[in-house]
Amino acid sequence: MTRKEKTRVVLDLLRERIPRPETELEYRDPFELLVAVMLSAQCTDVRVNIVTPDLLKRFPTPQVMAEAEPDEILEYIRSISYPNSKAKALAVTSRMLVEEFGGEVPGTHAELMRLRGVGRKTANVMMAVAFDEPAIAVDTHVFRVANRIGIVKDAKTPHAVELGLHRVIPKEEWGEAHHLLILHGRYTCTARSPACSSCPVTEHCGYFAALQKLPKPIKGLDPKRGKYYSKASGRYFDKPITKADRNGVEQIAEPGSGSMNVFLAKTGETTKKVKDYRV
Repeated sequence: MTRKEKTRVVLDLLRERIPRPETELEYRDPFELLVAVMLSAQCTDVRVNIVTPDLLKRFPTPQVMAEAEPDEILEYIRSISYPNSKAKALAVTSRMLVEEFGGEVPGTHAELMRLRGVGRKTANVMMAVAFDEPAIAVDTHVFRVANRIGIVKDAKTPHAVELGLHRVIPKEEWGEAHHLLILHGRYTCTARSPACSSCPVTEHCGYFAALQKLPKPIKGLDPKRGKYYSKASGRYFDKPITKADRNGVEQIAEPGSGSMNVFLAKTGETTKKVKDYRV
């Protein structure tokens, strides 16, 4: 199966699980969406949706928000991550919208990128959601899911993931795929403790396949002899070293031999970790 074929199968399976892939941010017009997306950086959509009603009731348009000082905006977004920098960005961006774009949110990627606090991800969200133009925004969820499943091959930056997805997903499906991957990452393929047991795409997931190859637990280890057990040497020890494996993942290793085939003496579980692309 080629990567493009694999992507087609994965997206079809996600469509069955997520019949209405769309943003969970609440908005009524492009300006409200822009505000919400700017606030959502390193913050949950749930928290943003709690904050935006009062914020936008007080500053309903770019013209009104452009008259505000950052400190006034800050009062409404204190519970959001990085509130000071976001308040400044909203104030500056609102003034730019009024002074340079006639009080409207611009509809091109290049113009959106000129706005304060708007990076590539935010611009892509705006293009896909507000203006129904083909774009794939790569946030932490999309980055993690695309790499874990293997839709992209060990892409190390969000831009690299975006370009990789462009190659395997038809352009007319970019917007939908963006939401499918985000929602799968938010509710199933989570950063910590992904729900592999209920995931619809495990059969096609490189991360899940790697998990299955981890060493099985060893029974009957004696934690009184040491915290760790090296299967290679048959020795117990308490103070490990760390080594990067061939995938660049830091693993616990036995001092001296450097073996990474190490187990927790208390549980018998391997200490090996699979690359999980959390950022």
